[in-house]
Amino acid sequence: MSASRFAAILFDAGGVLVLPDPTVLSPLLVYHGGDPALSAHVRAHYSGMAAKSAAGSHEGFWHDYNLAYVRSIGVPEDEVDDAAHLLDRTRGAAIWRWPIPESLTGLRALEAAGVPMGVVSNASGQIESVLARSGVCQVGDGPGISMRVIIDSHVVGVAKPDPKIFGFAFDHFDGIEPSQIAYVGDSVTMDIGGARAAGMHPILIDPYGDHPGADFETIRTLHELA
Repeated sequence: MSASRFAAILFDAGGVLVLPDPTVLSPLLVYHGGDPALSAHVRAHYSGMAAKSAAGSHEGFWHDYNLAYVRSIGVPEDEVDDAAHLLDRTRGAAIWRWPIPESLTGLRALEAAGVPMGVVSNASGQIESVLARSGVCQVGDGPGISMRVIIDSHVVGVAKPDPKIFGFAFDHFDGIEPSQIAYVGDSVTMDIGGARAAGMHPILIDPYGDHPGADFETIRTLHELA
């Protein structure tokens, strides 16, 4: 796929640019028998999101995600409930801060190609500062990738899958129709559904092929966009 198919690209933050910090979750969940490897926790996030999407769970319901996550890292079945409860108590807004290395290099390639970009995320008022502090991106010039806008659902008062949240981003892409904008997310319910309703081209980041036969476009990394 080529970025020339689109006049602009918008990204979700969680699962696309950053993950729940595995350097924090790993030592907590190893107590319940989980694999301490960071790679196992990266994989576990997408297992969790696939389970969340399969259940049709909306933003505030993470039970299916928590169970799939801890099972993915090898927590024994008799420890699953306790580990999932610990994960649920720990995976707060502040923990979504670990930059995805492949995403950073993909963003740099897109920036070098001159692709207009932005972020639209369901968050808790913190995502713009987290992305900047983590060295991922900021609005305008700075040490990270330059974005035209970073939209936080808590700040604007609208959350995905409500398509109205994307309107706050469209205002920063004058002359570009929604149909010319790709939106990359990691949730079928929140991101694919919301982007479709807003008239954009939805793309699911699916590094492990958890959605075979999907009726929407999938990519394994942001490199495929560049």
